[in-house]
Amino acid sequence: MTQEKYTIKAPAKTNLWLRVCGVREDGFHAIESRMVHLSLCDQLELTWTDKEKVEFTCSDPSLPTGEDNLVVKAVRVMEKHLGRPLGIKIHLSKKIPSGAGLGGGSSDAAAVIKSINTMGNFGIPPEELANLAASIGSDIPFFIYDQPCDVSGRGEIVVPIDKEAIPRLPIFLMKPAFEISAAWAYQNLAKSKEMNLPTDIPQVCQWGSMENDLERPVYMKFPILRDMKKWLLKQPEVHAALLSGSGSTMLAVLRHFDGGDSLSRKAREHFGEETWTYCGFTA
Repeated sequence: MTQEKYTIKAPAKTNLWLRVCGVREDGFHAIESRMVHLSLCDQLELTWTDKEKVEFTCSDPSLPTGEDNLVVKAVRVMEKHLGRPLGIKIHLSKKIPSGAGLGGGSSDAAAVIKSINTMGNFGIPPEELANLAASIGSDIPFFIYDQPCDVSGRGEIVVPIDKEAIPRLPIFLMKPAFEISAAWAYQNLAKSKEMNLPTDIPQVCQWGSMENDLERPVYMKFPILRDMKKWLLKQPEVHAALLSGSGSTMLAVLRHFDGGDSLSRKAREHFGEETWTYCGFTA
């Protein structure tokens, strides 16, 4: 029996650490990362139709909704796997900022793949869904799983971790009013210079050493993000701080959840009212 309508949340992610281990023969960078979901989510509403086409709309009018969007690509990869066209209407309510290193587009795509599998009662196992997801984007396989994961390869090798092994962390996110392309960050890693700064020192935490190799090229081009990290590390509410993925979001792990509101106020006072902030948890 199939479900005619389905609603699903698509969580943001962050990297508790991200190490780049060189360039693979296929041209992709090899990584090692521990990725966790965040309480910040997009939401997708999916409905079967009899039109055998994809109808995709989004609450953010600036977001392209054509064949290049990962949501549409997710439908196409499921159509190819199932061997038939799908008539489906999808509406995306967007909360996760784009170009922010939070994996919003990848999470939306994974949510569509999982939803189609559930709505059609196709019974495709998670490992197979993750392989399908890897064909359209490196971060997407992680989002097939509803738990923290260690991720390697170009992002397609995903090893789920017991949720109890990683504490639920109070977090604060802040982002300036610009985006960063993940492709640009990786392409500029090799030619970026070492930056001997106090913020480069790995922060040893209960859940591992927080470090991100992509900070180097990003901070060279966008020094405001380096300044944001320095500022965060000086705040008494902050336990550790790191660039989230390729940016442009800065992640702070808080000592206590109730420190987020004061940080939001201080961040906008210091960096401008256009600074986007969010207080929540890892999930």
